[in-house]
Amino acid sequence: MARRNPKLDKIYEVFDKHNVEIDRDSIWEVQGTPVVKHKDVERLGAVLGIKWDVPQILRAERDEAVIMVIGRMGDKLEWSIGEALISLEGKTGGNYKIKGKMAAYPYAMAEKRGKDRVILKLADLHGDAYSSEEADDFKEEQRQGGGNKSASNDNVDPSKLLTDIKADIAKTKSVKELTDLMNSKDMKEDLKKLSVDEERDARAYATEHLKGSLGWSAPEKTSEAANG
Repeated sequence: MARRNPKLDKIYEVFDKHNVEIDRDSIWEVQGTPVVKHKDVERLGAVLGIKWDVPQILRAERDEAVIMVIGRMGDKLEWSIGEALISLEGKTGGNYKIKGKMAAYPYAMAEKRGKDRVILKLADLHGDAYSSEEADDFKEEQRQGGGNKSASNDNVDPSKLLTDIKADIAKTKSVKELTDLMNSKDMKEDLKKLSVDEERDARAYATEHLKGSLGWSAPEKTSEAANG
C-alpha cells in the first residue's frame, strides 16, 4: 500500500488522542509538510485547555504587527512570535496579502499566527505541521490543490496503487487482520485515490480473499428470518 507521510499519521494520532475530530480535507501538504486549517488547530488548543498570557506587542506599525504569544498547559510553557506585514495586491514584500477592498487586521493576524504556533508546540506537533494561517500561500495551495492533495499524491500511479493494495490484502492471515486493514486510515485514503471501478475491484479482491484464502462464509439465515 502507498504509505502516507508519517507526519500525517502523527497529526491524526494527536487529534484522536484528544478526541478532536478532523476532516481529511482539513489537512493538505506543502513541500512535504502537512498544513492544518486554523479552525482545527484552534479547536485542538481549546481541548488542551491552554491558558494564555497577555500578548506582548513587539512592533506596532500601521501596516505591520509583531506579537509575542505565551501559552501554558499545566506545567508546560511555550512561546512564539506572530508577525503580519500587509502586502497589497500586486505588490511583494509582505506576508499578509490583502486583495481589492478587503479590510486588513494585522494585529489579529499576528496574534492568530502566534497562538497557532504555540498550540502546535504544546501538542508536540511543532515541526510536523503548519497552521493554514502561517502564510497566505498555504491557503492558495489548498484552493488550487483541492483539500489534502499533495504533489506526491498527484504523481501516484493508480494502477500501481491498486496492485499494492491487492498485495497488502493478500498478505493478511486472518479475518480480523483483513478487517483491520480495510478499516485502517491508510487503506481508506488509498481507496479514495482510485477510480470507482478500481475501488470496486479492490473491494471485490478483498471479498474473494476473505472467502477463499481465509475460509470465511456469511452466516446462514434462520428459517424464521428467511420466512419473515
